[in-house]
Amino acid sequence: MKYTLAITQQCNLACKYCYITKDQKVMSPEIASCIVDFIFQRTPPEDNIDIGFFGGEPLLEFGLIEKIVAMVTGHQLYDSKRVLFSTVTNGTIFSDELAEKLKKDHITLGISCDGPPRLQDFSRVFPDGTATSAIVEENIRRALRFFPFMPVNAVYRPETLHSLPEVIDYFAGLGVRNIYLNHDISARWSKADVDQLHGIYETIGRKYIDFYRAGEPRHISLIDSKIVVLLRGGYHPMEKCRMGKGEFAFAPSGNVYPCERLIGSDDGEAHCLGNIAMGGEMLAGCRHDAEYAVNEVCRTCGLRDYCMNWCGCTNFFATGDYNTAGPFLCGSEKAAIQTAHGILEQLGREGFAFSDHLAGTPLLSILGEVGVLSAQ
Repeated sequence: MKYTLAITQQCNLACKYCYITKDQKVMSPEIASCIVDFIFQRTPPEDNIDIGFFGGEPLLEFGLIEKIVAMVTGHQLYDSKRVLFSTVTNGTIFSDELAEKLKKDHITLGISCDGPPRLQDFSRVFPDGTATSAIVEENIRRALRFFPFMPVNAVYRPETLHSLPEVIDYFAGLGVRNIYLNHDISARWSKADVDQLHGIYETIGRKYIDFYRAGEPRHISLIDSKIVVLLRGGYHPMEKCRMGKGEFAFAPSGNVYPCERLIGSDDGEAHCLGNIAMGGEMLAGCRHDAEYAVNEVCRTCGLRDYCMNWCGCTNFFATGDYNTAGPFLCGSEKAAIQTAHGILEQLGREGFAFSDHLAGTPLLSILGEVGVLSAQ
């Protein structure tokens, strides 16, 4: 079960593609307490609980994060083996003291950065237009000393799509080993963009192979996720989008949404399932079923079991319907599957077993390397 708490809609940046409306709203301790109760009431006893702190910029309200963590760990149903905490920051706020507090509370840190300076500063700037790249790069380097396995997430747009291989090189140069690449789901993607995908992903695939050959593997999300599903024969039902069923997002107001990407302006209308103050049992149902695809192309596609055509928020931004995938997602998934298949064949011939991927835990393939580095 995944629960995302957008604790504030304040942010110190003005990113061009942000889908959260900025204002001064901050979640109250009373709303947070209702959410914590909802989490423990809603989660089946056998399920893990993934709690993410979101924004705005969540580290602007780190004191509130600490209070909510204390609410969770002090709850009568709390079990440390079941609960995971995480937060994603824009990378402009970091200190050794903050890192120690995150570690004390067992909060996993992730940083958003779109790549080298010209890409980062294209979209991710301060409200007055000032560049952020130098600050974020320095903070990534510092954060990796405390969190050597820290994920770094890059968002790419039509204008920066062709630079994705450069993004990989940049992150590798900083020492990042856990790389996530996500397209801007709100952008207007063209057929020309889709036509570029195969070549770009193949280039990234060659870099992936080189990392393995050099004994310094990197986890690259668009490749490793597909290697896993290829080896396991497709996505399992519990791995697919479960928004509004196994996933909920909470705005500072207490309004409940099926996914954090759908909070938007938090108008309490579009996508809203209700308000946590009404009580969890009064929430409306979500109109999304990950097992159901509207468009006939998806129903008859041979790659359907390996494809993320079920991502409700991505579908909505592309087509206006939770259940209908758009052409860019289709092209991206095909290119990623083809690239991953080629990597499996190539590295398989060279003796790489991908046993961690087969077990569904691809990140373990780089833990040994990370452990060595963190001990130095």
